[in-house]
Amino acid sequence: MPSVMIRKSDTGALLFYVAKKDMEETIASVETDTPEAWGGRVELTDGSQWYLDPISPPPRFPTTLRFTRAA
Repeated sequence: MPSVMIRKSDTGALLFYVAKKDMEETIASVETDTPEAWGGRVELTDGSQWYLDPISPPPRFPTTLRFTRAA
């Protein structure tokens, strides 16, 4: 369960950064992205998928959250 920093890029895209792996990718899609909640299955532009139980209310970015790899 790595800690992941999520921040907005200059263009407004969300960036997903895992420090221990020195991996940074753009988030392609988020399963739940509403004014009430954010999270669920997150797909990155490299095709990998991660999971976070939806958070209510949605977090403010930048933030650090604990994700697991989606099966």
